[in-house]
Amino acid sequence: MNLQLEKIADNLFMAERNRKPIAPLTQMYPELSVKDAYMVQLEVMSRKVSEGRKVIGKKVGLTSVAMQKMLGVNEPDYGHLFDDMKVEDNSIVKMNELLSPKVEAEIGFILGEDLKGPNITYLDVMMATEYVVPTLEIIDSRIEDWKIQLVDTVADNGSSAKVVTGSQLTKIEGIDLRTVGMVLYKNGEMVATGAGAAALGHPAHAIAWLANKLSEFDITLKAGELILPGALSAALTVQKGDKISAHFGKLGSVSVIFE
Repeated sequence: MNLQLEKIADNLFMAERNRKPIAPLTQMYPELSVKDAYMVQLEVMSRKVSEGRKVIGKKVGLTSVAMQKMLGVNEPDYGHLFDDMKVEDNSIVKMNELLSPKVEAEIGFILGEDLKGPNITYLDVMMATEYVVPTLEIIDSRIEDWKIQLVDTVADNGSSAKVVTGSQLTKIEGIDLRTVGMVLYKNGEMVATGAGAAALGHPAHAIAWLANKLSEFDITLKAGELILPGALSAALTVQKGDKISAHFGKLGSVSVIFE
C-alpha cells in the first residue's frame, strides 16, 4: 500500500476513534479510485483486528436504485461488521458514541456455510443461509456532513457504525423474501415502508454480489457471519431520545433507543 493510502487510512481510523469528521476524500484526493478506497477500508479493518476486534459479518450498501442514482454509481458497496458494533434488541445506543447517525431496516442473513466467489448465485446464497433475522443498521459517516460519493463511503467501511439484531431467527423455507414487508416506526409513528425486493430485487442477490466482489480480495463469507443485504427504505436521521422500531411481519421485529 502506498503512503497516500496509508495516510487516508490513518485519518479515517482516528476520525472514528476521536469522533471528529474529516473533509470528503473526493475533495482532498480527486484521483482516488474505488479500488484504492477498498484498499483503505481493508487497511483500517486490519488495524482494528490487530487491536483485538473480531469481524462478525459484512454489510452491503447502495442496493437501491435511488441511492445508486444519488451517488452516480451502478453497483453496491460493502463494509465489515465488528463484534463491538453489535447491539442487542431494544438496547440503548449513546449518541455521544456517534457523529451523525442514520438508521436503515434490513433483513439480516446468518450463514450456515461459507460462500466464496466468483460465480456465486442467488440460489447458492439461499442454500447457504441458516436463518434470517430482523436488523437495524446504524450508519454513520466519518466524512463531514455526509458529503459522500462512492469512494468516500467505500473507504469509510460502507458508512457502517452499529447493527441491532432482533431476537427471532427464522428459517427461510417457504418464505418469499422479495415480498416480506417492513414497516419502520420512529417514536411510535410510521415513517417508512419497504419490502425485501428493495435490495437488488431479492436480498439474496445482494449477498451473491458481495460474495463475488469479495473474491477479488480473496475474502470469504463465513459460516456464522451476519450479512446485511441492504436497506429496504431510505435511511432515517435520528436524534437523542428517539426510539426506532422495524416490523417485518412473520420475521419479527427489532428496535433501538438513542440517548
